[in-house]
Amino acid sequence: MGEKNKLRLVSEGIRQWQFDIIVANGFVLTELAGVIDVIRLANRVCPTPPFAWTYRSLSGGMIEGSSGAIVSTERIISQPNADYVFVIGNADPDCADLALGRKVSDYTYRGAQVFLLAEAASRYIHDNGELDSHTTHWENSAFLRERTGAFDANFSIATENGPVVTCAGMGATVDVTLEVIGRHISGAARMTVADILLHEKIRDFGSQQPFSGIKTTTTGDDKLDQCIKIMQTNVEDPVPINEIVAALGLSNRSLERKFKTYLGATPNTFYREMRLAKANNLLLNTTMSVREIGLACGFPNGFSAVYKSFYGITPFVLRRQRRSLPG
Repeated sequence: MGEKNKLRLVSEGIRQWQFDIIVANGFVLTELAGVIDVIRLANRVCPTPPFAWTYRSLSGGMIEGSSGAIVSTERIISQPNADYVFVIGNADPDCADLALGRKVSDYTYRGAQVFLLAEAASRYIHDNGELDSHTTHWENSAFLRERTGAFDANFSIATENGPVVTCAGMGATVDVTLEVIGRHISGAARMTVADILLHEKIRDFGSQQPFSGIKTTTTGDDKLDQCIKIMQTNVEDPVPINEIVAALGLSNRSLERKFKTYLGATPNTFYREMRLAKANNLLLNTTMSVREIGLACGFPNGFSAVYKSFYGITPFVLRRQRRSLPG
């Protein structure tokens, strides 16, 4: 946990989005992992790493979480250059390290969007006297009612108010981070990250916290969910799109609109990228031959060329580079 992210340099002209992860003593490890692992996996499945991150705290140095995990942090700077900021709460909304009103303003003034999780959100809501249109973990509602005398709880997993987003935190942190990375990577890459995490349903900000009993879907559209499920089930032997739309009772045009609206891609492009992402995972984590991987991912011919056109490197070269790494 103490190792700093090394992904700083990318190819010339490639935009990389910077995340600052602010932690306080007693931070919740679930929430830290919900941010970092999503970013890390996105870097792994994309052709070039689109994200970088830095751990920060008010004082800098070693910060210990509630589980005993220790993170080496850098001090928050007065002129930050991050694109996104995640503030990880702890079990104490009164913790002085969560009084970050001025720091939040420093970030938002310079164009960053700030995500305040659970207790960090509760502290921000209390300190700023802003009770409406904000979210925190449902357990923290009692804290706000006690301090303010009234708090009309918003039980969505996140509420966006311009540059400041208050969030429920905990497991919903994965959903929030998936939404953020989805602004900069393809829908197929984002779903691959969710699949690697075994995160079955990607909830949008408006989804209710689980105790409310609100049903969620992967994309927010049942027919689109069914289509993606068919694609995931038929990676080795891809199903033609016209057969999928017939099974769903849709027209090609209707399905294309759904993919464009929710995932920013055509059905064929999404399907191909999903299969390539699986192939990339097999290349990195198995001893299957390149030909076997191509066949397993629905590329009986021309797999190396298709892979290189997307990742910028042939599967053989990737394998050779991976084997040359120490350890």
